[in-house]
Amino acid sequence: MTITITTVDGTDGGFSNRVEELIDGTAAELGYPFDPVRFELKASSADHELAGGLVAYSVQGWLFIKLLGVAETERGNGIGRALLAKAEEYARETGLVGVYLDTFEFQAPRFYRELGYTECGRLPATGGAPQRIWFAKAFEDAGGA
Repeated sequence: MTITITTVDGTDGGFSNRVEELIDGTAAELGYPFDPVRFELKASSADHELAGGLVAYSVQGWLFIKLLGVAETERGNGIGRALLAKAEEYARETGLVGVYLDTFEFQAPRFYRELGYTECGRLPATGGAPQRIWFAKAFEDAGGA
């Protein structure tokens, strides 16, 4: 059997959808369908400007926070904390077992630790690339998760 591997133009979402279908099909057959649900939060300033936002997906019983950003002019005002608190509230209300996310060493690892997140993985800093750190917060009332 001969296999050819080629680069795909990243502007075609159809290809990534087909790859996801391969993965999702196998997971569903094993009893673990992915069925991700997108969840977004927007923080607006008094003048209706974007002050911050959060983009997450619930999948396999967890809420994965893909993006959390706060406008530079709004940092230190508790917006990040408020967005995370609202995301955790959503996760609990929808029966998820916890929240996980990642950050780089130069971003916000201390912030997540202060909010009760525990480090659960790390890519090393190497070749000039910074460390990437994963954090999780399992809810104590989630049946031992």
